[in-house]
Amino acid sequence: MTKTWLTVDCDDFRHIPKYQGHPTRSKKQIDSNQLSEQFAAGIVGFEKWFDSHNSPITLFVIADSLQNEEFRNWLLKLISSYPKRITVGCHGLTHRSWSAWPEDVDGFQTAITQACEQIKSVVGESFRPWFRAPAGYMAPWMADVLYQSGIILDSSINDTLLTKSKAGKGNSWAKVRQSVREASLVEREWATKWGLPINGPALSIFPLSLIAKQAWKNLPPVVKTDDLISSVEDSNVPIKTVYWHLLDHGKSSGKWQPPIPQSILNH
Repeated sequence: MTKTWLTVDCDDFRHIPKYQGHPTRSKKQIDSNQLSEQFAAGIVGFEKWFDSHNSPITLFVIADSLQNEEFRNWLLKLISSYPKRITVGCHGLTHRSWSAWPEDVDGFQTAITQACEQIKSVVGESFRPWFRAPAGYMAPWMADVLYQSGIILDSSINDTLLTKSKAGKGNSWAKVRQSVREASLVEREWATKWGLPINGPALSIFPLSLIAKQAWKNLPPVVKTDDLISSVEDSNVPIKTVYWHLLDHGKSSGKWQPPIPQSILNH
């Protein structure tokens, strides 16, 4: 039976391609690592929502976020309060959109190795060698580098009509999928509907938001905490992967919640 994997990306505004990591989209960098007001509200809102059920969540963390003491301490407190329900994956050293740049195997391998080391040094046993490409920019050449860097699971493929370019110039999601398979990685693609995205920004961008919210209403039950790791790391287990941003919880005066039916959550 298919289960749903709930995942949250921990980007702040300074990380998004508008400000960081993209050769053409990044226009003005935000140098301060201070948390934005919405992000600070988001971590409070997320914890309130998280406390309302017993389902597990995987947080994909950017290593440089841990340089901020407030976020680092909050993450450690969250893990301490919910040690079995929180897993932490790697969302990069920074939020560099690797497939938008020329191929750089050495640079990528260095970044992934450092990112995993830094994240694991903070969160300890809550870390899992799972990767999500920043902003979903994932090229075929990146798969083998991930494997060589100790990653066993990738969750970057967003095979939709609107995200073809994120596989890199001259590439396709089919090529990314093939490279992931050849690298012996488990791939957990993002859920889609009608060839359109339903995760992350799609939850807030009209009219995609209408399609996304309708799709989320029909999600299968969320995987149970005790089964999470064994299920998502087993390519033979069918999993539907959804994600949103920690920042989202800062919307609507901190009252925003993901459109997940209460009936599929663990209580």
